[in-house]
Amino acid sequence: MLTDIWPFQFELDTIAIAGASLWSLALYLAFSSVSEWVIEQLNRWFNFAERSLYTSKTEFEKTRKARESQNAFYASLFSIVPFLIVGALVHWGLEISLGPSWGISTGILACIGSGIYELGRRDGSSE
Repeated sequence: MLTDIWPFQFELDTIAIAGASLWSLALYLAFSSVSEWVIEQLNRWFNFAERSLYTSKTEFEKTRKARESQNAFYASLFSIVPFLIVGALVHWGLEISLGPSWGISTGILACIGSGIYELGRRDGSSE
């Protein structure tokens, strides 16, 4: 179907996509304080960038609450990008060093371990 639209073919390495996604999830969970910091910085940057687009202060204040919540959503959505990059690098490094089957299996183990760690960290901080 896609070959009907584009005159060229490209292949996606589904194993690499799965491995990078698993590792990015594991890193996102393990380093939740870093992910919260990234979200906060992106939110600040989005708010600053959008503030510079308005010339009138009354126009800016009229829709401020909706725009700030939209920027918070975008910041949380885009905060995964650095973890995807690092996760892809970790998966690539494991594939190069240990072989092609180790990236996904260790990614699954890392996801389980970091998920348990995050649950324990949240439980410990709530007490």
